[in-house]
This record gives sequence, C-alpha cells and structure tokens, in this order.
Amino acid sequence: MKDSQILSTFQDWPPQDAPTRPDQALVFDACHVGVILRAVLFVVAVVGVAVMFGAASFAEWLSRVSVVTGGALPATLAWLIAACSLKKPLSQRPRGVQYTAGVVLGALAGLYGCGLLALAGVADPAPWTASAFAGALMAGLLVAALVWRVKGRTPATTAARLTELQARIRPHFLFNTLNTAIALVRDEPARAEAVLEDLAELFRHALMDQGESVTLAHEIALAGRYLEIEQARFGDRLRVEWSIDEAAGAAMLPPLLLQPLVENAVKHGVEPSASGAEIRISTQCRAGMAIIKVTNTVPAGQGPHGHGVALANVRDRLNLLHDLQGTFRTALVDGVYQVRIEAPMPAGGAAP
Repeated sequence: MKDSQILSTFQDWPPQDAPTRPDQALVFDACHVGVILRAVLFVVAVVGVAVMFGAASFAEWLSRVSVVTGGALPATLAWLIAACSLKKPLSQRPRGVQYTAGVVLGALAGLYGCGLLALAGVADPAPWTASAFAGALMAGLLVAALVWRVKGRTPATTAARLTELQARIRPHFLFNTLNTAIALVRDEPARAEAVLEDLAELFRHALMDQGESVTLAHEIALAGRYLEIEQARFGDRLRVEWSIDEAAGAAMLPPLLLQPLVENAVKHGVEPSASGAEIRISTQCRAGMAIIKVTNTVPAGQGPHGHGVALANVRDRLNLLHDLQGTFRTALVDGVYQVRIEAPMPAGGAAP
C-alpha cells in the first residue's frame, strides 16, 4: 500500500465531523464580572506603562493616560461584549477558528477605539494601523488568559477524559477475543493460548500506571499484540505491513497511544469490508523527529465514521506531553485513511 499521495495532499477532515466537547468553549468565556474587571484593569495597566515612554512629567503622564484610556476602555468593553455574544455559536468551532476570531475582533476593537479618539479630536492624524495591531495584540493576550482560566477550572474533567483513553479496551473487543480463543481451543490450542497471552498483556498495560510517557518501541510492541489478536479473528481479511525504523524507537509517547489508532483502522477498514483491508504501521526518524503513520484502506464509498472521540483524545494527550513539538494529523485520500504523528526525539536517545 502506497501512502506518498496522502502525505503530499495532506488535509485534515472537516472540523464538523469532530464532536462537541466541553473544553471547546475556551476563547469566548468572557460573560463573567470577574473576567470583565480583570480585562479592564489589565488594559489600563498596559496603557499606563506604554504612555510612560513619552511622558516628561507625572502630570503629562496622567493626561496621556486619560486620553488613551478614553479610546482603549470602550474598545475593551466592545471586545468583551462581542466575545460574550459570540460564545455559543463559536464554541462549536475548532480552537484555531476561535483564536483567530478573538484576534480579529481585537483588531476591530482597536480601530473602534481609534475612531472614538479621532472623533474627539485628540488623535490627529489617527493611528489606524497601530491601533489595529495593538488591539489584536491585546486581544491575543486576553484570549490566552481565558484559555488558561478554563483549563485551570477543569483539571479533573481533562484528566478524567485523558485517563479514559489509557484505560479503555472496548468490552466487545474482550468478548470477541474470548470467543476467538474458545473457537481455537479444540483445533489450535497453541494459537488459542497465544491469543489469551496477548490479551492478558494488553490488559496488564491498560490497567497499570505507566507514568507520563513510554517509548515508541514499547507502543509498537503493544500494537503488535493487539493486531495478533485481531489477526486470529479476521484471518486473511486483515493484512498488516510493518515498516519500523529502530532509530525512532526512543521517542516518548503517552501510554497506549497507538492501540486506539490501530483499533480504529481495524474497526473502519476491516470490519465493514467483506474482502478486508490493508493496515500499514510505519515509523521513521527524520531531523530529530519521530514520524509515526498508521494507514489503512477503507471500503469504497466510506467516509468519516464515528464521532472522533478516540482521535481527539489521542491528539490531546500528545499535545499535553509535547505541546507544539508534537503534531497529529489525519487524512482520507482515494480510499486510504492515515493518521500521522510527529514527536521529538530525546537528545542523545537510543531505542532500547
């Protein structure tokens, strides 16, 4: 199975396929008196410090603060009102759209404040461009503060949602595995024993506390055990290809990151197809990054399935561990679906 076309035309699935989650209403959670008060005090403080650079005396500084806040405060209040009004519709949009909307509204609010000063005759000529950029910058800082506020208020929810993925192995997978082992006991007892050993190993890793991260080599071994179980169940319908770069094995990932990805590949590629599907797991070490790809063919005409909860959780766990250094992308191109993960290699690391 070739996946070069996927990488060259990589595009995420449309955001509407993603589920609405409680943590999406981040940027526009400004409908609180405390938030409004802190935002106003923050803007006044920034204005006060900024006008110090051009003030020769305290009286002149006080005069300039009064003038500038005459435009900055209405602009700030306008941004907060807009943020509060748009909270519900924009909470359904991806985070990037929310962040961009917040910054764009900040630029518009900056222009609004500049217009007030121009109408009052205290800004001649009116600094339109500077006001727009200043408003965008201030809005960006307020957006970041609102994001941190929401995340700080919901640590238990976030932790529970991320821990859920680590501990999850779907009940029907357990039942299917046990049924497979039962069917093999009489004719192929050795293979039935191997299936149960793989199942026990999967549950051991799912239930134990493995800390914040494990190596990619460990995740590959665990994904292999999962696919061995499914191979016994689906037989020739499941065709697996491995392309593993041992140099990438030292990269650190959250525990049980790959298992739900290969599980999705089986669920959406093999199960719905009478002829089965091809699944390819590849790793590569390139320019200090480990590149992990899980690729599977899908039945003709099949589009995005499910609600994307597992993929969203995988993305969140990767972001929590590696922040901006880790990337997670998905694509469906010409009947081939791929998840691509990039994670930084540890300095001087080597695969165990």
